[in-house]
Amino acid sequence: MSSGRGNTLIVDDETDVRLLLLLVINKANGGIHVVGEASSGGEALVRRRELDVDVVVLDHRMPGLTGLETASAMLEEEPELPIVLYSAFTDPGMREEAQRIGVRECVEKGDAPRLITVLREVTGLAS
Repeated sequence: MSSGRGNTLIVDDETDVRLLLLLVINKANGGIHVVGEASSGGEALVRRRELDVDVVVLDHRMPGLTGLETASAMLEEEPELPIVLYSAFTDPGMREEAQRIGVRECVEKGDAPRLITVLREVTGLAS
């Protein structure tokens, strides 16, 4: 998205991961800030429609809709929406599928510095 803003939606089924991402993103600042959270793919689809979202940080393994299924549905509605898959399970097949459906980047969970860099890049806020 070329809005140059960093309104971020965090999607993860684990409360502690969402809290950690919120803290990391808010501390990094640089124009990136969390505007909402969701604990499932279905909730994420609703929240994305309700909020002014510029980028989505999305876990892959969640109950119900997977991250890739959620990303696919979001990108069907908004093809230019930057989605960053943030998952502990990023095998080559999953990465290929993510790229095929339009996910911008896959980042391993635990690599917060890279996540911040990627968020700045995909929102146009990289300095």
